[in-house]
Amino acid sequence: MSAPLDLSIVVPVYNEQENLQPLHDEITAAVRPLGKSYEVFYVDDGSADKSFEILKQIAAADPHARIIRFRRNFGQTAALACGAENAAGDVVIFLDADRQNDPADIPKLLDKMNEGFDVVSGWRHNRQDATITRLIPSIVANRLISRVTGVHLHDYGCTLKAYRRDVLKNVRLYGEMHRFIPVYARLYGARIAELKVNHRPRIAGVAKYGLGRTYKVLLDLFTVKLLTSYLTRPIHFFGGLGFILCGLGILCGIETLIVKYLTGAYVHSNPFILLAIFLFQLGILFILVGLLAEVLTRTYHESSGKPVYFIADKVNCPDGH
Repeated sequence: MSAPLDLSIVVPVYNEQENLQPLHDEITAAVRPLGKSYEVFYVDDGSADKSFEILKQIAAADPHARIIRFRRNFGQTAALACGAENAAGDVVIFLDADRQNDPADIPKLLDKMNEGFDVVSGWRHNRQDATITRLIPSIVANRLISRVTGVHLHDYGCTLKAYRRDVLKNVRLYGEMHRFIPVYARLYGARIAELKVNHRPRIAGVAKYGLGRTYKVLLDLFTVKLLTSYLTRPIHFFGGLGFILCGLGILCGIETLIVKYLTGAYVHSNPFILLAIFLFQLGILFILVGLLAEVLTRTYHESSGKPVYFIADKVNCPDGH
């Protein structure tokens, strides 16, 4: 691990050869006047173009530049996780390599963080993207994520965000969970603010995302909700669904009996009896899954020594308490 620094800027890179040198020049122009010790951490996510060669040239000319290259493309979440784990700054800022995020906003993020926040999330309030394929799906997704998670942000998809390192180190990222980092940070008690940032049209290179990732966001949202709200009490989630299904099964059974006594119809001729049996059995199954999840959760916490709470401060507490 490098010596502690004031600021680390983490930039995931995937086939952005035309943008790298201009981006690095902009980052340097934005950060150098701040008078802080800093590094710019480029994570090459298995680029197939000349991105790595250009990054090596940048690093040879500027000792602030650091480079990690993946053997293949692992995705943006993996690149950000790698950069965060290897960054030495007290504050870590994520920034896209496509130059749509403006490095000139970095000082504004730091000023906002100095107001006492642990996370400052960029909000591209004037997005320069295609309306149908990018903008409208993003608006819908952001509102849904805010509603489900309770962390109300206008722009989860904006990579430009600043984090205090002691908050970020508690977050473990898998799959495509990078957009949900503020939600995980709130789980650990982080104070979150949102700041309007500049968003520029892409000048060079090709966009890496489209409508195809929409269903992935929905699946990830389901995972995030489960992990943030029910990680230590999964029986409440699965058991709740189980009771609902059992209740629906009982209602279907009652409907079957009412029809029999009112019309004299045979029970086996009423399809609701099959639905009643199916729903009741499914409900019991969900309850059993919840009990198994409780056992796994307790085994996980007790075997790993992972706490179920996180302390912010102590006052007049002796050592060991």
